[in-house]
Amino acid sequence: MFKGSYVALITPFKNGEIDTKKLIDLVGWHISEGTDGLVPVGTTGESTTLSHEEHLKVIDIVVKAAQKKIPVIAGAGSNSTEEAISLTREAKKLGVDAVLSVNPYYNRPTQAGLKAHFSAIAKAVNIPIILYNIPSRTGVNLLPLTMASLAAENSNIVGVKESSGNLDQATEIRLHCGSGFLILSGDDSLTLPLMAVGALGVISVAANLIPKEVAQLCRLVLSQNLEQAQRLHEQLFPIFKALFIETNPAPIKAAMQIVGLIESDQLRLPLVSIQPDTREKLISAMRTLKIKEFTSSPPRKRESKVSGSPIETIGEDK
Repeated sequence: MFKGSYVALITPFKNGEIDTKKLIDLVGWHISEGTDGLVPVGTTGESTTLSHEEHLKVIDIVVKAAQKKIPVIAGAGSNSTEEAISLTREAKKLGVDAVLSVNPYYNRPTQAGLKAHFSAIAKAVNIPIILYNIPSRTGVNLLPLTMASLAAENSNIVGVKESSGNLDQATEIRLHCGSGFLILSGDDSLTLPLMAVGALGVISVAANLIPKEVAQLCRLVLSQNLEQAQRLHEQLFPIFKALFIETNPAPIKAAMQIVGLIESDQLRLPLVSIQPDTREKLISAMRTLKIKEFTSSPPRKRESKVSGSPIETIGEDK
């Protein structure tokens, strides 16, 4: 079962090309920081502006760098069913543990069309498939009854990254699909409430910056330590919101560049770097966590504002 904190990996660029060395470094860093799994070439990984060759290159780099130490769930969706099948086949060949398959965007299919699309992928490739329901990006909401029908008829459709922002829908997914159907939060700020109604973790943007804290939040909830989880959620909430002031992944790349995790916040057009006022708001939110630029020394422990909950931040000076 996939559970806990799965990072929606950025794709670092250098001179407009994939920065292979930095991507490998990030994978190693996430393993050492306690991230539970990796999700390359999703929305945060700018999959829509990568060529097919680049898309598969990123997957290959991440799978090899992970060395089976933690699972890899690769983005493999498309608004073309045949293209989604092709990407899913190639991802399986590269050794991923599962794929993330997004609702077909722009086409706006009916529920019957969504069911036919995902069923075709599931029948074509025998690999665990996690549906990705994000109506704000795709223009269509995959309904709980449709998910239940898909899961009942396709044993390899195992769960959903739920990004509708609707807690009632998450509860309906649980009721219709049962406890064996995996729910992962697709919104950092909703991880705690979604886990309270049955989700088992998050595919996180913020984990690119604060992997230990996001993993800790998930573990606190999974261990039923809800009081500490609530305190940590409140501590992290400002950065969760700041990372979405502008379109993802522009803010997270800026934040990672500010602290030295990546050399450049380059994005692929039509996305551009965040505006100066957004940068100031982002830095302000980061200061609430005492996140500073990397120093030559390794990260040092500090005590979280959550009593008795030690966490690490980047370049913390004592």
